[in-house]
Amino acid sequence: MRGEIKIGAFVGIVLKNNQGNGSITEGIVKEILTKSKSHSHGIKVKLEDNQVGRVKEIINSRLQQ
Repeated sequence: MRGEIKIGAFVGIVLKNNQGNGSITEGIVKEILTKSKSHSHGIKVKLEDNQVGRVKEIINSRLQQ
């Protein structure tokens, strides 16, 4: 759900071109793109490196200080 994903969270996403094979890309959330509370395929986010995909796992909800 969207409320579980925070800016700065370390997540695993599936990029659009990897939807067929389910390959996970890890990164830090820069922006949450999905406006609704939930989405059947996952919440869409933009990572700090500007890659866009749907969240499949939240690895760490806060960056280590």
